[in-house]
Amino acid sequence: MICGVDEAGRGPVLGPLVIAGVVFESEDHVRALHVRDSKQLSPSRRSVLEKKIKEHALTYEIVVIPAKDIDEMRKSMTLNELEVYAFAKIIEQLKPSICYVDAADVNEKRFGSGILSQLTHRPKLISKHKADDLYPIVGAASILAKTKRDEIVASIEQQLQKKLDMPLGSGYPADPLTKAFLSNWVKRYKNLPPHVRHSWKTAQRLMNSQHMKSLDDF
Repeated sequence: MICGVDEAGRGPVLGPLVIAGVVFESEDHVRALHVRDSKQLSPSRRSVLEKKIKEHALTYEIVVIPAKDIDEMRKSMTLNELEVYAFAKIIEQLKPSICYVDAADVNEKRFGSGILSQLTHRPKLISKHKADDLYPIVGAASILAKTKRDEIVASIEQQLQKKLDMPLGSGYPADPLTKAFLSNWVKRYKNLPPHVRHSWKTAQRLMNSQHMKSLDDF
């Protein structure tokens, strides 16, 4: 059994981090689905492939870490350590014989070693940068993670638009839609909306800017 593990939502200021692991009998079974890295696919194509992956996979696991939990965990660990913990949790559950992971750390070996140190069994583990592009099995995991995160962000947008009727965007700090939404929310409500990662510099700058304006007004 081979397994691929990848994440979606490492960098966004808003929404969860989603980690997915998927197990197939062999690499050939994944290639037959013509899987690619989720970032290279349209949302509609990802949706089609997600259904095929879930249908043909031996098993899969998806872990969703909400923004408030990310903030709490980052009080005692780095983002890389958080991902090591989450990847290990999924691999421990799936127990594959071979596992490919998309390394979040600049040091591929360190990321893989960190995962192995938290497992009770010892699969052959291959930790590589851009593994979602190199290995179809990791591409499959990236599709599951990305589609799940997109689904959650769409739900968050519906919730928040009841109080601020603007497009939310992707949740990434560089997204103009996300920047405009957060800026206008803070101006109107003097705080950050739900589902924002308060430990992110983008969020802290917004709140600092609001405090400065309040002092100037005073």
